[in-house]
Amino acid sequence: MATTWRKSSHSGTQSGSECVEVRRFPRTVAFRDSKDPEGPKLLVSRDAFAALVAELKQNA
Repeated sequence: MATTWRKSSHSGTQSGSECVEVRRFPRTVAFRDSKDPEGPKLLVSRDAFAALVAELKQNA
């Protein structure tokens, strides 16, 4: 199953803008810094990702 990295629609289009990219897998979600695509990635369960998004929306 091929997946692609996705950037938030809220991310700027300027070079050097701060952005986190997300890539979904069947059981996990990966994050990376768009300025360092070959750098480290953070991998979390889909449940943990859903909890993070819910928390961010609640505190926005």
